[in-house]
Amino acid sequence: MKTAALVLCAALLAGCATLDRDARLRPGESRDADVMAIYGPPTRVWPEPGGGRTLEYSTQPRGKHCYMVHLGADGRLIGVEDGLSPASRARIEPGMTPEQVSRILGSERSRVFYRNSGEEVWDWTIEPEQSGYGMRFNVYFKDGRVLRSGQSMVFPSRFFGLDD
Repeated sequence: MKTAALVLCAALLAGCATLDRDARLRPGESRDADVMAIYGPPTRVWPEPGGGRTLEYSTQPRGKHCYMVHLGADGRLIGVEDGLSPASRARIEPGMTPEQVSRILGSERSRVFYRNSGEEVWDWTIEPEQSGYGMRFNVYFKDGRVLRSGQSMVFPSRFFGLDD
């Protein structure tokens, strides 16, 4: 009975593993094939200088993370970071291009163009600082460059499914 309970607990814990905390993935040892065998194909693959690659695993539009798996030219794991962490979001600066932003934050949840201001706003669902509401990170582009960024709260709709 104890053995069955331990096996069940281990299986449940393994199911909760995320790319940035998965003990099965070891920097310097694990390879790209190991990552893809566990997590499937990436959302996007970004080439890196020197022959390395970054595998993007975005959980948008409903998830709150975008795991960037950095691989060396030999295909070995260098490290994993969450592109939507506060530290990654802080790297977004005025003047950056859309590609530079996507390389940091990953695939966006949505894009909206505002004709009157000439701005395009991309947003990502992110972890709120406290529970009870949703949060989005917004990046405002004008003429193909970041103008500014910020956060907005998402208040639940009284109509199911309309607060996306």
